[in-house]
Amino acid sequence: MLGKNLLLAALLATGLAGCMATPQERGIAGAVVGAAIADATDENMVAGAALGALAGSASCGVGFLPPCY
Repeated sequence: MLGKNLLLAALLATGLAGCMATPQERGIAGAVVGAAIADATDENMVAGAALGALAGSASCGVGFLPPCY
């Protein structure tokens, strides 16, 4: 169950991170969303923030997302 929730958090953070222009902005947005989702699901907020930041900063130019500048 933990893996499923963290995967969901990472996917949601990746979608939100597509709105940002630089990898740093995407990483920050992903960390915030990841921590919020982890807190809402009673999981480890630090792990959620780390996964969200990783998903956000790695989302540059993936599929339909805009490229990083």
